[in-house]
Amino acid sequence: MREARRKSVSGYLTTFAVLLSLWLIFVNTLNWQEVLTGIVLSALIASFGHTYFTRRGLRHLSLKKLLYLIIYIPLFFWEVLKANLDVAYRVLHPKMPIKPGIVLIKTGLQSDIGKLTLANSITLTPGTLTMDIIDDNLLIHWINVKSEDLEEATELIAGRFEPYLRGIFS
Repeated sequence: MREARRKSVSGYLTTFAVLLSLWLIFVNTLNWQEVLTGIVLSALIASFGHTYFTRRGLRHLSLKKLLYLIIYIPLFFWEVLKANLDVAYRVLHPKMPIKPGIVLIKTGLQSDIGKLTLANSITLTPGTLTMDIIDDNLLIHWINVKSEDLEEATELIAGRFEPYLRGIFS
């Protein structure tokens, strides 16, 4: 009983500290109102969600996964930048060279969170929108369909993200 209570308090404090740290990073100020708001919100969220947040703990975190994440983040932003420029070109081009359509791609990611991250990465990249996740397939609306072939479309859309996500979520 005492051990369970200690773990619960430890989980609460860990969740509170992580949430407050994220709050302070995102608001980017030490204004007392912002800090107080962060403390109150972090305390409330931690009180209701610390068991959920600490259920798995950090035992799944490894140096390899962290390195994949460090590589993935700038790669993701680079792909978003390239896609923004591509969409801007298509919008500004006098003939607006687009060939919109819906394609199916296949993912090798096994975890639901990995599939969700891939779907969000695709959606956040201008010119593509994930419409649905069906088992190991993603239904994608693509502003300029370059291929309707499953393998080729998968490589063109998800190929830039999936190897890194596999490293993070395996």
